[in-house]
Amino acid sequence: MQPLNEKWMGIDYGLARIGVAVSDPMGMLARGLETIRWNGRDLPQIQDRLVYLAQQHQVTGIVLGYPDRTDGRHAMLTEQVRSLATYLEEKTGRPVLLRDERFTTVIAQRRLRERGIKEHKQRAIIDQVAAEIILQEHLDSRRKSGC
Repeated sequence: MQPLNEKWMGIDYGLARIGVAVSDPMGMLARGLETIRWNGRDLPQIQDRLVYLAQQHQVTGIVLGYPDRTDGRHAMLTEQVRSLATYLEEKTGRPVLLRDERFTTVIAQRRLRERGIKEHKQRAIIDQVAAEIILQEHLDSRRKSGC
């Protein structure tokens, strides 16, 4: 059985919006927390916000979506994500795991459509849902492997 303090944070990183999700304290279920809007330039402000959220929610670790392409080539954001992972690990003292985020936005769009959320309203929350998916896949994987 997992310890009671297994709260994780998931991040879907993008240049316009960053979705953030957290798990329950048992590390079973992911839920969207917030969407951070930014201009792709004020990285220190974004880094500080993510560190603050990790500390505020007292997470055990962070799962960061890794933007790999379906053809195997690295996406443009790959280096930025790796750099963010290093920064978050140093500032929070928590492990940061990279997890393939391919198709999470497509899956998030499908889930929102199934919930009856109109396409023009999806933009505000789609990144949170993508972060939820990234995090839930991690939590499910941990549970299956017994970690």
